[in-house]
Amino acid sequence: MTVALLAIGTELSRGELVNTNSSWLAGRLIALGLEPTEHVIVPDELGRIVSALRDLAGRREVIVSTGGLGPTTDDLTSEAAARAIDRPLVSNEAGLEAIRRRFALIGRPMGPSNEKQALLPETATMLPNSDGTAPGFAIDVGRARAFFLPGVPREMERMFEEQVEPALAPRASRTTHQIHLRTFGEGESAVGEKLAGIEAALPGITIGYRASFPEVEVKVLARAVDGSQAEALAERGAAQVRERLGAIVYGEGDDSFPAYVGRVMRDRGLTLALAESCTGGLAGQLLTSVPGSSEYVLLDAVTYSNASKIQLLGVHAELIRAYGAVSAEVATEMAEGALRISSAHLAASITGIAGPGGGTDEKPVGTVWLGLARRGGKTESRLLKLGGSRDRIRTIAAFSALRWLADAALTQRLER
Repeated sequence: MTVALLAIGTELSRGELVNTNSSWLAGRLIALGLEPTEHVIVPDELGRIVSALRDLAGRREVIVSTGGLGPTTDDLTSEAAARAIDRPLVSNEAGLEAIRRRFALIGRPMGPSNEKQALLPETATMLPNSDGTAPGFAIDVGRARAFFLPGVPREMERMFEEQVEPALAPRASRTTHQIHLRTFGEGESAVGEKLAGIEAALPGITIGYRASFPEVEVKVLARAVDGSQAEALAERGAAQVRERLGAIVYGEGDDSFPAYVGRVMRDRGLTLALAESCTGGLAGQLLTSVPGSSEYVLLDAVTYSNASKIQLLGVHAELIRAYGAVSAEVATEMAEGALRISSAHLAASITGIAGPGGGTDEKPVGTVWLGLARRGGKTESRLLKLGGSRDRIRTIAAFSALRWLADAALTQRLER
């Protein structure tokens, strides 16, 4: 079955918003065994939407459309869909009642403009929206089955999972399987070079890459005569990727790097502390974005000034005067201070020059020192020489500190 994704919205066609909906939908469709072969974006213009629907319906068997189902005058998807199949718009009573209930639930009066959201093409099947006011719908456009979902990602994702996915699954002839491997530690080109030759060695395997700074996602797509053979082939390909890339592969699917670090700490019953300067709490923010992080994150001390490093962490003022705040000596004492006041098993520190100003010939912008202190063990420091923007430097520094914590938890014997 051939599938097309249609995103409707002037803010998308102008590039004012990133089209994350189509990216998310593509991943879910591929998991079903339906590979999207076309992505189309059109502005909120009636004629353009009608033309896009008719054009796609002439080439594809399934269309999944997002956006343009709201109450405002530029929300034209329902009208365009009705014109595309030469049917009138009619008020869908179930949809209208659902909108009324939604407004009653949140304690707000329903405005006349919201009644417009219940106007659907005459032959449409209404798709309930559990998270918003805009019902979706499904219609046949020529030989294509078209599903229309809201543009709000939370609403769209739930509706797809609850209603569109079950409708498509029985129609999918699954001959593909894809495994997403997540990596941190090397750039896209270096990762690609290490994986050269896998596709030639395993016919039916396609290796794809998606750089999402500072990570690189490796997509192992397998095609075979049926789903079980495709899955087995994809597992063989993924095993080769893991073998070649080694420790930089930290997870799979929707995993995140902070969640990986948390799993390592939780599985080993360890706790950690952070002392941050140039990253301003970014490493801690990453860690605590994961539910349950209070089990292992004991402290995140943001000691931006020299005075706070001295007063909170016990860094000696003489060290700062002699070596500067951005130095191995200060990073070491910051980590030891965080370990001491938190009683954690491990503590990492970050101090550096993120820019755009503040650099010198001796310590240019991008100079970052990390420290790592272990309960009952030796404290170490590492120098990073980073390039790019302020945000880039801060992000890589935070990820690098978290990587070091995870590696230490995996390889070091620590005092309990």
